[in-house]
Amino acid sequence: MRSISGTGNHSYSTFVQGTLQDGTEIAVKKLSQNSSQGFHELKNKLVLAAELKHRNLVQLLGLCLREEKLLVYEYMPNRSLDTFLFDPVRRQQLDWSRRFAIICGITRAILYLHEESRLKVIHRDLKPSNVLLDSDMNPKILDFGLARASAGDQSGDITRRPVGTLGYMPPEYAYWGQVSTKSDMFNFGVIVLEMVTGRSNNSAHNNSSDSVFVLSHWDKWRAGSALDVMDPLLAESRYRKARF
Repeated sequence: MRSISGTGNHSYSTFVQGTLQDGTEIAVKKLSQNSSQGFHELKNKLVLAAELKHRNLVQLLGLCLREEKLLVYEYMPNRSLDTFLFDPVRRQQLDWSRRFAIICGITRAILYLHEESRLKVIHRDLKPSNVLLDSDMNPKILDFGLARASAGDQSGDITRRPVGTLGYMPPEYAYWGQVSTKSDMFNFGVIVLEMVTGRSNNSAHNNSSDSVFVLSHWDKWRAGSALDVMDPLLAESRYRKARF
């Protein structure tokens, strides 16, 4: 087995690549023995894994609960979306048609979670590091440890301990703990803006003088000048296609 690198607190870096006896490649995640939250997240993952089956969700293949807590997932060779989108070299592989296909795949997964599955599932931590890419660059959502599920409407639910990632949590959830499917849609909107601009919304936390929150670019859209913040790689691609 070998480690799989990535970025983020819940990223693909927590996984180890392996191979089953029949040659099937797998990704194994080891949960901390000392974490009280680890067992809760594990239980959540297992309950949802038994219910959720969709081509844009990472499939849980097996588990171990004896000496170590291990989760076995299908192997995603292209790792997570953030390893492409925020890398100046690898981002060149993401032309607009590929980015649009990834956005559509994430949309299908969210529609399934919110409307088509037996339980209404709110992921609560949608972000590029939780979107994995298979060999054909098809997106699959990972990590349901923080998700909430209910057979009914959750639009009025309140949680005492908001969880997720700063930069992706909507204000009503981060400040008041209000949980609804709108939380996932806010996450999704941030991801779409990051796909269009090629920049992370959390890049504004670094010390670069040109750092800016991606969400602030919404004013450009309302002003009719959205092309000003488009990823230069997309602009170059559009220019090359126009010439030919």
